Amino acid sequence: MSEQTAPIVPGQPSSGVRWRRFAVTLGAVAAGAAGMVVLTAQGVLGAQFAISGMPFTVTADKLEGTGFEQFATLDQMIPDSPNQGDTGGQVLVIVSAIDKAELTNLCQSINLGGTNLRITAGGAGKPVSARTLVVDGDEIAGNASFKKINVGQDASTVDQVPGVKGNPGVFAQQADTVTITNLRQNNYATTAAIFTLPNLRMGFSSDGC
Repeated sequence: MSEQTAPIVPGQPSSGVRWRRFAVTLGAVAAGAAGMVVLTAQGVLGAQFAISGMPFTVTADKLEGTGFEQFATLDQMIPDSPNQGDTGGQVLVIVSAIDKAELTNLCQSINLGGTNLRITAGGAGKPVSARTLVVDGDEIAGNASFKKINVGQDASTVDQVPGVKGNPGVFAQQADTVTITNLRQNNYATTAAIFTLPNLRMGFSSDGC
């Protein structure tokens, strides 16, 4: 399959693809999934980190990536985290990994209750760039196009991003390239071997991304 275009409804994540339903429907996480961990790339983090459990929004006018993988796993909070609610401290996520990525007009915001911590970068013709970018999120929206995509591959056999694999028997997909316009994500964690953010701005705002 040389190329596949997958339109995803742009706008708020609630109107896009719900990865949680996607993963459960396809059996990506079975009863024994409680033991799964996020496998980040070698050199990104020495060990898995516990997520805060506070989701953050990420948007970009355009994402272009070379070497793309996607599979489901569970992220863990610290024991008795105040953010765990009725989740038991676990969040079912889709891991989206890209070997080389560029993002145009990146915006990230975290709702702190009454105000937002807002970060922007990658404008004025200088996109954000990342190597071995690994993002854990449960919702995504945008217009996506893939080249040479494999859908339904075992997550333990993906090889587009060195050092990043899922668990055996988990549903995955991978592609040579990915392009997403009008990207919007609800994320819980991001790691990267290298993350370069031209024109970075950070501050508090009444508005999120």
